[in-house]
Amino acid sequence: MAGPSHDPSLYRHRDVVPIRRALVSVSDKTDLLPLAEALSSAGIEIVSTGSTAATIREAGHEVTDVAEITGFPEMLDGRVKTLHPKVHGGLLADLRLAHHEQQLGELEIAPFELVVVNLYPFVETVASGAEGDAVVEQIDIGGPAMVRASAKNYANVAIVVNPASYPSIIRAVQGGGTSLTERRELAARAFAHTASYDTAVAQWFAEETIEGETSLPDHLTIQAEKLTDLRYGENDHQRAALYSRVGGHGIAQAELLQGKPMSYNNYVDADAALRAAYDMVLPAVAIMKHANPCGLAVADPKALDPIASAHHRAHECDPLSAFGGVIAANRTVTLKMAENLRDIFTEVIVAPDFEPAALELFALKKNLRLLKLPADWSQERMDVRLVSGGLLLQDADRFPEDDYESVANDWKLVAGEQPDVPIADLVFAWKSCRAVKSNAIVLAKDSATVGIGMGQVNRVDSCALAIERAGDRVVGSIAASDAFFPFSDGPQALIDAGVKVIIQPGGSVRDEETIALAKKHGVAMYFTGERHFFH
Repeated sequence: MAGPSHDPSLYRHRDVVPIRRALVSVSDKTDLLPLAEALSSAGIEIVSTGSTAATIREAGHEVTDVAEITGFPEMLDGRVKTLHPKVHGGLLADLRLAHHEQQLGELEIAPFELVVVNLYPFVETVASGAEGDAVVEQIDIGGPAMVRASAKNYANVAIVVNPASYPSIIRAVQGGGTSLTERRELAARAFAHTASYDTAVAQWFAEETIEGETSLPDHLTIQAEKLTDLRYGENDHQRAALYSRVGGHGIAQAELLQGKPMSYNNYVDADAALRAAYDMVLPAVAIMKHANPCGLAVADPKALDPIASAHHRAHECDPLSAFGGVIAANRTVTLKMAENLRDIFTEVIVAPDFEPAALELFALKKNLRLLKLPADWSQERMDVRLVSGGLLLQDADRFPEDDYESVANDWKLVAGEQPDVPIADLVFAWKSCRAVKSNAIVLAKDSATVGIGMGQVNRVDSCALAIERAGDRVVGSIAASDAFFPFSDGPQALIDAGVKVIIQPGGSVRDEETIALAKKHGVAMYFTGERHFFH
């Protein structure tokens, strides 16, 4: 519904608005007292609520409680405090209009020229692991209402939602008031703030719905804030920037400990590397080039330094391609792993942490980028991809996180006998496929890749590429395919090369031909019943 129309000739000009009365109600009390000191020293009336009022009063400044203005105490456990005409009339009155000013006088409502509000810590509460009513109680109602009302009335009211703006407000107080330009800029930030907040709430409800329902939400809102401009995109003629999604705790929020700024391609590869390394429960390292692994391994169980062992074994898969690679580790990077990398050119290493001694050694490689993941990092539950005119949403393709071997519970041995290898080695080969662009063929031994065929337009070529890269190591290896073999030519190539176990989803109309081929050559073949395309 459209708002009321007004005759432009009725509006009186207002540029600099002196601050006489301020409404202050903040959850984040960072730098609150210096602001309160400035307001109080300037003789500005401070109206406040709850703990904000108590904090200002304890510092020795006079405060008027909102309850004195409204004539009602806070009620319903604080759910209702500022939702009252005595408050919102003072926020929304457009004093450029004489009749608005007249109505305020008749109703004995005083206007506000400054509103300082930030909202309940909803995002932080969700990030803490809280659930249900504990999260719902952090959905702010009165705060966003005050912010939006003040921002709408920027012609008369300065709205501040971030402590970073306090210094400029203090200067305005000391300089006689806020300018129209300042108030308009503050209003823009305020509306962005409430939009971001509402998006976080909407996302939480959507995710709760996704958890309990079979259908995905009818409406999807994604809000992101620019963190930094990047030098360029995939190519140097493309503009690019990094944005942080509301409530995000991933590669975008990782801390750059050293090295040059990250590039667009660095972020893509680092995220793909995380996807691969964190599929593994055991200490693991993934080495990526162009969003595909050129090496992936878990630690030798006898290794004294597991993460260094995982890196060494991953690097052995394809040392040539590892040059200029992006590495992800799912454990703290140790000095020994850093020593492994002393003479290997690497673009990025991303990990949950780095030993101090490792950081000292890496400091000699000035251009090496080190990314430390947020402490609360976890794999996404949903995947979103832009397409022209819209986007695609799907459940993230994830493995169980708690029980490594449970992945194989529903597999069927359709040919040959149970191979004389640990089930963990079979699971490793299968999990590795998920990190490889389709069509994907992974050859593995002892829970380390020895040959990878990726991104080919037919599965036979992927088999040939994996075999070529593995060389002699293909003999006795485990082969995993991210989707079924439509013909027996792919398995034939693997068997001829010396593969002893083949893991695939099954489901082809020619499955029986493939099973018969495996039986003929005494090769074990498993059907997983689940594919792992990665486009």
